Amino acid sequence: MKQVVTQARREDRVIGLVPTMGALHEGHLSLVRAAQQQCSPVIVSIFVNPKQFGPAEDFEKYPRTLEADRATLEEQGVEYLFTPSPEEMYPAGFRTAVLVEGLSERLEGRLRPGHFRGVTTVVLKLLEIARPQLAFFGRKDAQQARLIRQMARDLNLDGEIVVCPIVREPDGLALSSRNAYLRGAERQAATTLYRALDAVRREVAAGERDPARLLVALRQVVDAEMAVTLDYAEIVDADTFEPVLHLRKVCYVLIAGRVGTTHLIDNALIEPTAESLKVTL
Repeated sequence: MKQVVTQARREDRVIGLVPTMGALHEGHLSLVRAAQQQCSPVIVSIFVNPKQFGPAEDFEKYPRTLEADRATLEEQGVEYLFTPSPEEMYPAGFRTAVLVEGLSERLEGRLRPGHFRGVTTVVLKLLEIARPQLAFFGRKDAQQARLIRQMARDLNLDGEIVVCPIVREPDGLALSSRNAYLRGAERQAATTLYRALDAVRREVAAGERDPARLLVALRQVVDAEMAVTLDYAEIVDADTFEPVLHLRKVCYVLIAGRVGTTHLIDNALIEPTAESLKVTL
């Protein structure tokens, strides 16, 4: 992979990287298409990273569909698929970790201790291996994208981190590889996260500006669905990821819940405009 990248840079080509854990869906492919609009070659990595899974999490059963993913990427016209093994990424004696302090301990970080340290460590390794001018991530994992941008800035990395919109099913469910775990009634219950965010959007459109009242509207939707356990719901500053008292800056409405044993996350983006507030799901 490093030899391929070195040659591409000698030819002054713009390298794009789309890091994934496989089980590819339309959300991943939207990142691939965004990369193809600006880059050649495009590299897609598939690596189920053991360091971002906790002891009680789903590393062993995480969906792995490498051959189907390979065929999908070939159809999409992707030049390179990078599929390192855990032994290659973390050889014997590996001792280094990357931690973005402050941003890593809240929300998903509090719920999944050590998760973001594993994410930033593997992403830095992938960025160093592929050396892309542009690396593409999805907004569904908003906290992760913010952490990676902070890491890239703090460590003076050359490439740009590009964050792309959420891709949803027709009923609003944000695309995720973990959606494959959902069966029957669980699949319908999973739309609760989207409907809760949409309730916030409607309240904002009606003039509500108090984050506490917006969260009440959100929780009412979740509480009505017995199959969903709310892990957290917060309205946070898009830069600091700390709770906000007023909707005067760009904010995220972040929600996470458990449907059966499946952990799902989603978010909405609130942006002040000259006229009002824009809410993007």
